[in-house]
Amino acid sequence: MDLATASGVLRLLADATRVRLLALLEREELTVAELAAILHLAQPRVSTHLAKLKEAGLVRDRRAGVSAYYRANAEFDPRMQGLMAALRESIDDAILRADAARLPTVLAQRAGEAGWADTVAGDMERHYSPGRTWETLARALLQLLETGDVLDIASGDGVTAELLAPHAHSVTCVDSSARVVEAARLRLGPFSNVEVIQGDMHALDIADGSFDLVLLLHALTYSTQPEKVFTETARVLRPGGRVLAATLGQHDHAAAVEPFDHRNLGFSSQALEQMAFDAGLSVVSATRISRERRAPHFEVLSLVARKPA
Repeated sequence: MDLATASGVLRLLADATRVRLLALLEREELTVAELAAILHLAQPRVSTHLAKLKEAGLVRDRRAGVSAYYRANAEFDPRMQGLMAALRESIDDAILRADAARLPTVLAQRAGEAGWADTVAGDMERHYSPGRTWETLARALLQLLETGDVLDIASGDGVTAELLAPHAHSVTCVDSSARVVEAARLRLGPFSNVEVIQGDMHALDIADGSFDLVLLLHALTYSTQPEKVFTETARVLRPGGRVLAATLGQHDHAAAVEPFDHRNLGFSSQALEQMAFDAGLSVVSATRISRERRAPHFEVLSLVARKPA
């Protein structure tokens, strides 16, 4: 962020009303009328401030019917995010607290005037409703699966195995950390068809042809020799068995992943396909499945491959 950009943002935020708007829009997506009601300001004045914030990239909007909903932009430059975070954390003001206290009343009024689904149409996945979470969606969809014998490599504390266990013949979890393995055993204790072992994904202490499905869910970023992981995966798969890998796409944000102990900076789809091919697997698909909204916008790639029958 150059000096001119930083100076422009600081001038923009020198106005208290714009700071109040941003504080609200970081909490909730709101219309001009709702913001005006909370701030006790005229709608034209609110619209003028929002236009300046939008021009600077600090807020974004979406249309839903005749209404426009505004929210803080979570996708701008991470250095700008740092500046905003420093400002937010340094302010403790009665006016901002009063604005936040009025927010639930405005949201309740919105719900009374229009159905919940109408107010979030086009952006529904960002909003909570009772019982409608990603966890419940995953648990519901998993009831359609029959996975056989599953190996979960770099399984962490067992959250994936907990989801799969009711729908698998067996689940074996492997992780290199003794502390994580103990946490997984505690979590997965109620499941008689789950085993958790400590081991090295590059040299698995597992017999050939033991599994119908191998999961590599964010395992590869913890490897300096990912090709060996694929070789071991192919070895322990039964003929016709599948591997499902999910990993970060190739990036250059070393500082962002350093706290998470990543050993590499992600992969390209071509690299994943080549490693699977070299291990003797047949690639079914290799594609980008998501891109994070927040900077630095990490992408996640998925690969599905099968061991020839």
